[in-house]
Amino acid sequence: MRKYAVVVLFVALCGLKIPIALAQDTTLTIRAIEGLKYDVPRFVVRPGTRVHLTLDNYDDMAHNLVVTLPNSRLRVVNTSLALGDQAVKLNYVPRTPDVVAHTATVDPGKSEKISFVLSQEGIYSYVCTYPGHGFVMYGVIYVTRRPATLPPLDKDPNVAANRKDDMADHAGHMPDHPYELKYPTVYRTFMPDSGPASIAVGLTPKQAYCWDAGACRLRYAWTGGFIDQSDHWDGNGKKPTHVVGDVYFRDQGGFPIRFGTADRLPEVHFKGYKLINRYPEFRYTVNGIEVREMIKPLPTGRGLVRHFSLGAVSGPVYFACKSGDGVKYRPSVGKIQDGLVRLPVGTRNFTITMTAE
Repeated sequence: MRKYAVVVLFVALCGLKIPIALAQDTTLTIRAIEGLKYDVPRFVVRPGTRVHLTLDNYDDMAHNLVVTLPNSRLRVVNTSLALGDQAVKLNYVPRTPDVVAHTATVDPGKSEKISFVLSQEGIYSYVCTYPGHGFVMYGVIYVTRRPATLPPLDKDPNVAANRKDDMADHAGHMPDHPYELKYPTVYRTFMPDSGPASIAVGLTPKQAYCWDAGACRLRYAWTGGFIDQSDHWDGNGKKPTHVVGDVYFRDQGGFPIRFGTADRLPEVHFKGYKLINRYPEFRYTVNGIEVREMIKPLPTGRGLVRHFSLGAVSGPVYFACKSGDGVKYRPSVGKIQDGLVRLPVGTRNFTITMTAE
């Protein structure tokens, strides 16, 4: 298997390019689901990102996940079909430089983790090479510094046809909701890559985010649709809800608000939320100080505007904006320095605008 070195020249730090010696990390779970599909049809990372990926098999048959070099997916699939007696021993993965990383064969109900780094820009694939699966069960990884140039998900030639059909179905009707949705809309449900107390918020028919009530923080945001709860309901709540669309932001920095000192994670307690014009206003305490947060869609494109109201604060307040999470940050007050916004003393209200890169 070909080894890729971690070579990172620059990463974006809240919109600024700075040299850095270590790659950024991102963690992702991809589920093998019914119909020879991965639930994540594509994702985007910057060059040099270390990806920690879990393949979780929710299907009733075995699958694997093989990451391939650009323009080599079909070659890897065809080579895997010629493995003969060695196929099972090799987990149906051919020994070829076209393979960047791979899982073993994952049985139903099981999972496996892999880590890899894609240092060079390009369009990489991930594919199941289990016999008969590889021609329809695949997804795409865009390694790029310009994710805004991606084609729409339902028109992406690198996304599996059966996943684009899913997107078209969701565009025409919403069979996975018991009633016609009115936006903004809020669902308490089990979301992937979030805590058990998750809240899915559909801001518009095409913009949504996941809020983790247990951790009191925004987990990720996506465009293209809302959620599909079919597996969740069919599995009596044992399977998570699926995201419908393309995740453009994924939190990498943990809880963002810091009082007093920037490098100390605070103690946080969730106090519920209140609907204001159908938008949820989340309420929680940070080291005993009340915080209210409302999130609205960016009106000019992919992104979010986060509105914060603070209780009385005697010392400095910081907001952490982690690089490599897919967005550029712009605070309403204060300046970004070393990945932190330091708010002027006495600030009680501020906004953080997050625009997809």
